[in-house]
Amino acid sequence: MAQDAAAATPFVRAAEPQVSAAPAKAKRSPRRFVLPLLLIGAGAYGAHWGYGYFTEGRFLVSTDDAYVNANTVIVAPKVAGYIAEVLVKNNQEVKSGDLLARIDAGDYDLAVRAARDKVATQAATVARIDRQIEAQRALITQSEAQIEAARAAADSAAADEQRAALEYDRAQKLAQTSFGSQQRLEQANADRKRTAAAAAGAKASLASAQAQLVWSKASNDVLESQKNEAEHTSAELQTAVARALRDLSFAEIRAPFDGVIGNKSVEIGQYVQPGTRLLAVVPLDNVFVDANFKETQLADLKPGQKVDVEVDALGGRKVEGEVRSIAPASGAQFSLLPPDNATGNFTKIVQRVTVRIGFDAEAIKSHALRPGLSVVVSVRTRDESLPKPSLIGALGLERAAQRLDGLAPILSALGFEKARP
Repeated sequence: MAQDAAAATPFVRAAEPQVSAAPAKAKRSPRRFVLPLLLIGAGAYGAHWGYGYFTEGRFLVSTDDAYVNANTVIVAPKVAGYIAEVLVKNNQEVKSGDLLARIDAGDYDLAVRAARDKVATQAATVARIDRQIEAQRALITQSEAQIEAARAAADSAAADEQRAALEYDRAQKLAQTSFGSQQRLEQANADRKRTAAAAAGAKASLASAQAQLVWSKASNDVLESQKNEAEHTSAELQTAVARALRDLSFAEIRAPFDGVIGNKSVEIGQYVQPGTRLLAVVPLDNVFVDANFKETQLADLKPGQKVDVEVDALGGRKVEGEVRSIAPASGAQFSLLPPDNATGNFTKIVQRVTVRIGFDAEAIKSHALRPGLSVVVSVRTRDESLPKPSLIGALGLERAAQRLDGLAPILSALGFEKARP
């Protein structure tokens, strides 16, 4: 029973001495400063962004539909032939007039020689006709002299004929009066006929000489015409020589301007014809940007405005450019099939107009701009000749600021100094 009582008795742990601990200091958590700092930073950033937008950002017109471009030229031959030599390779810089490739010029050399030989032959023909003209002119002079001689002979024969006729009349009258002999009459009659025949022969000789002169002059005219024709033929042959030389010069394919070789497809031994694509020359010293702005962005754009061009290939680096020109129509108007909105249902679509942006030589040399690169352009439409806008002006406090400036001497006399910015 005693054991049961002992067992029923609850076990009491001896009371431990109570140690009074000193009150610990409450630690301040840094988290409660994070939110205020974030709010202050966000407010400062928002104020900075707002100020920047008010003074500059609202005047920027931007688009990412813009690409670097250049007046790339596809080089093609003007004459046909086999490629004998290729002197350039891809990505090689060339200067204007540098030899790019050479076509086998054997056939064109022969064409030049043949044309020059024809010119020489024609020159000999012209010289021969000149000699013939000189000989014909001598014949004309001779015919003129013969005419003079024939005319003199005709005059002499006419005088003899007249004298013989008078002598015959005199002899006939004497014979009728028996004072003249019959023999004298017959002799006078024979002289009259002989002188008449001589006069007729002299006239015929004169007419023949005159006809010879006409023929000689006509022959001279024919020779002059032949000479004129031969000279024109010679001029045509000279033109043929010039054309042959021009074709020969086209056997050497040269760079049209300074640039870089790209897309080369020509090789030695290749047969090319006029218009065959050989290679491209890209003028990297004359690149530009074509930016396609929406029609709603064109109101404030005009040539001469400064442009910030952000190039993706340069890590977002900005290049300063200038608006050079604005396209006369939207891109859709220059497409193969321009839209026709006069029929069917109509859905208004914002059109885009190309704006050409150029760079100065220094900007092009200092940056690796390549045609085809994507860029983001921002045009500064604010008139930079006017003062930069300020918040004071936007809030209408300009007059108050002017009044404070007017009170500056009074405040300075009272010992107040103007706060320095």
